[in-house]
Amino acid sequence: MERRESGTFDTGTHRPTRVVLAVLLLAAIGSGCASGAGGRGDADTGHPGGPGQKAGPGQPAELGRAPDGSHENARLAPAVRAALAKKWGLGGPPLVAPLPPAVKPHLTTREGFEAEGGDDSLPPVFTTVPTKDRVVFLTMDDGSEKDPELLRMMDELDIPYSAFLSDYEVSDNYGYFGEAQRLGVSLNNHTLNHPYLPGLSYSGQKREICDQQDIIEKQFGKRPTLFRPPYGNYDGDTLRIAKSCGIEAVPLWNAEAFPDHMEWREGDQDLHPGDIILTHFRGRKEWGAGMTDLVRAVMKTITDKGYAVARLEDYV
Repeated sequence: MERRESGTFDTGTHRPTRVVLAVLLLAAIGSGCASGAGGRGDADTGHPGGPGQKAGPGQPAELGRAPDGSHENARLAPAVRAALAKKWGLGGPPLVAPLPPAVKPHLTTREGFEAEGGDDSLPPVFTTVPTKDRVVFLTMDDGSEKDPELLRMMDELDIPYSAFLSDYEVSDNYGYFGEAQRLGVSLNNHTLNHPYLPGLSYSGQKREICDQQDIIEKQFGKRPTLFRPPYGNYDGDTLRIAKSCGIEAVPLWNAEAFPDHMEWREGDQDLHPGDIILTHFRGRKEWGAGMTDLVRAVMKTITDKGYAVARLEDYV
């Protein structure tokens, strides 16, 4: 991988998603499978089956669109979405999230996750976003693996995810994550060096959290409002420091995804509306599988259970 002089990541064979979609659209039209003007689904309802047709089992009732213009994949003809899914080895297209809420849910700290000496003025710590929508949120931590195929896959399939970055893992190639940001990925704080924060002094914690805030703002032009403490460990100082340098919320996770299995926080070992899913930027060296393998596995679980992946920042 190489970085251009401008600092943007060069994916080598990367083609804009619209070019890829155009090729697939032409193939769908040629096979007589495309529907609607321009190969898109019904323009009035957004439903793939045409005017007035109800969504199928597990299908969200309304095709969504995030405020930043993502989810354009949702309006493509079913044949095109199916072709994209097949290209990336998915059993079928991901379900499409509904429109984000006009008013974001009120967030509170999950019971049992309170910090000693904390109060309601501190950023809330939660594992699930309060919503009745059948959506979950995909998050990726650290940043050691910088696979161009992941950028292409998530862009073409239009799967939103949020990154929580540790500088020691990403500083060798900020351009990769700048490209991810350009494609709609939110870049959030996961400390400088991924330490066990409660074991540090107040000044040590402040350096890990607030200096990472400064680096992300300098490198990517936007100061994070979301922070995830390494290992999910924190204390009252952690939350007070995070708040002091701009953090508004602390999303942890309710499930963790690996290429060959899921791990669950809840005893029912299942997904629930609003669950946050954790995974990591890792590759074959650690997992024996690549990031695209991971995405295929977690998307099968999510889709089979009747959930769509929504953009965390639309709800938090």
